[in-house]
Amino acid sequence: MLTTLAIANYRSLRSVIVPLTELNIVSGENGTGKSNLYRTLRLLSDTAQGNVISSLAREGGLSSTLWAGPETIAASVRRGEHPVQGGPRREPVSLRLGFASPDYSYTIDLGVHSKPKDNPSMFALDPEIKRECIWAGAVFRPAALLVDRRGAVVRTRDARGEWRIVTSNLATFDSMLTQVLDAERAPEVLTVREQIRSWRFYDHLRTDADSPIRQPQLGTRTPVLSHNGHDLAAALQTIREIGDITQLNQAIEDAFPGASIDIAQVGNAFTVEFHQHGLLRPLSAAELSDGTLRYLLWIAALLTSRPPQLMVLNEPETSLHPDLLPALARLIIAASRSTQVWVVSHSSRLLSALQEDPRCNALQLSKDFGETQVKDQGLLDRPSWHWPER
Repeated sequence: MLTTLAIANYRSLRSVIVPLTELNIVSGENGTGKSNLYRTLRLLSDTAQGNVISSLAREGGLSSTLWAGPETIAASVRRGEHPVQGGPRREPVSLRLGFASPDYSYTIDLGVHSKPKDNPSMFALDPEIKRECIWAGAVFRPAALLVDRRGAVVRTRDARGEWRIVTSNLATFDSMLTQVLDAERAPEVLTVREQIRSWRFYDHLRTDADSPIRQPQLGTRTPVLSHNGHDLAAALQTIREIGDITQLNQAIEDAFPGASIDIAQVGNAFTVEFHQHGLLRPLSAAELSDGTLRYLLWIAALLTSRPPQLMVLNEPETSLHPDLLPALARLIIAASRSTQVWVVSHSSRLLSALQEDPRCNALQLSKDFGETQVKDQGLLDRPSWHWPER
């Protein structure tokens, strides 16, 4: 389980360090940085997929994604005694992302391209990976460092505590998580990579009239609902056969008393059939309301028979009637007992229901001088965190 998420200089997140528990909820007014915080998890996930540079490029590159305010905001500026002003840069341009866990922790530091002017490149706007680190435990200490990447060189620490070079020609646009594949000399890299790759994100569950979810889909065993939910029927049937069918039936009854589902098969295609009290025939997925269909998607995602290490839900209340939100909260709370959950939401009713669980970690964001802050978080409330020096 992740215990800390740390970000520096990404959009409005000039310096954000947040504690994490099994169940985490992020709320705040529009424009306070909820989406930015969500995107940092996406970027960390892209690092393990080899896509972090292209993901930043799609956002406009470092020039667009870096913190746009001054390097520091003086206390006198915050008191309104002086206007916001820039000044000479003291630190190198740096976008840093990292997380801590009881086992292994990881950071990545991205900066501007450093190719000499006499060797120009059309990719000069691409950021470079300046440093990556993996260390043991949740708090960075030089003695706990296990894998250290500086520029093109990756070193690992052996059992005797001595450093050895794994590679000295790693490309500046490649993460060591995707290029260092030595299970004997760098097992920590493989462990962290697979940990990150297990994360799941659900934020594009289409339920419109043209959504593929409403049409029969190829049916194969599906222990993990796809990111867009197109394999809903197969995922529900997989839960019925190898998952917790009792919990599945209870989740449907909790939201729709007297209702049940079946999965119909036509050739090798599956479709959902929704039985409702008082109707003479079941409703197909094409006939269901957006809210009903979306709730079934959340059931399939949260009752997975293969829980990930981290599941991220972005505005799960979308299209749901307010009366369904307590049932959704109970589903999320149940899922958080087997996987770490991160929820971004605008719904006060959903947030209130989730906060009934004593394990819930509520992060409310606010903005001050364009900078995202965790509301009511003082310096002593922040988890212990130290960035490795470049």
